[in-house]
Formats: sequence, C-alpha cells, structure tokens
Amino acid sequence: LARTVAYVKEREQFGRAIGSFQAVKHRLADLYVRVEAARSAAYHAAWDPAAGPLALAQALEAARTVAGEAVQLHGGIGFTWEHEAHLYVKRAAGDELLFGPVHRLRDHAAGQAGLFGDVTPDGLVHGVAVR
Repeated sequence: LARTVAYVKEREQFGRAIGSFQAVKHRLADLYVRVEAARSAAYHAAWDPAAGPLALAQALEAARTVAGEAVQLHGGIGFTWEHEAHLYVKRAAGDELLFGPVHRLRDHAAGQAGLFGDVTPDGLVHGVAVR
C-alpha cells in the first residue's frame, strides 16, 4: 500500500499526479481501512489466540484486495511480471491456497465460537444446512 501511495503521488496524467484525483483517493482510503483492520485483528489475535482464524481471514482478504488494487493503480506496468505489484498478487493467491479460503476460516471460527448452536457432523443446525 505504501509503495502504491508513493507511485500515485509521482505518476502524472492529464498534467497532474493521479493521486490528486478524488476517485484514486477514495480507493486508497478503502485499502488503508482494510490494512488497518487486518493489523488490528492480528494484534487482537496476539492477545487472544482464539481469534487467530478470524485474524488470518482478515489478513488474507486484505492482502488479496490490496494487491489487486495495487496492480490497477499502477496501470499497465503493474500488470507485468517484472513489477513487484504482480509479485504481491501471486503471494496473496499462494497464501490463500496455503491457509485455506477465507470463507472456510470464518466458518471454522464461527463453529468454534458456537455461533450457530450445535452443528451435527453432516453440517445441519436443527435440520437446516449451514455450510
């Protein structure tokens, strides 16, 4: 995110830095919120290990989203194999393969917390499918 912010401050289009456009500012603000939410979740998981799966899900989702937006905000160069933005997209995809999909991590955390009551081995809560 920091590298993307630095890039949009220096890259010019239509005679001004692309970071000065309101739409770009909004996209970067949304990414900043995702990164800070993931950081906060990681801090909470360090304090309460039971929150680990949720923190991991938050971090994986933030990494995938921020890396994808970085490619878009870097424009044509961000899509090339030589640029580091592409490396972050591959890392985010690899991390999700390694740790599992985000929805499974959240499902596991919800099951551990007992949010859906007693879940039977076939995935039913009071006869209703939850998975």
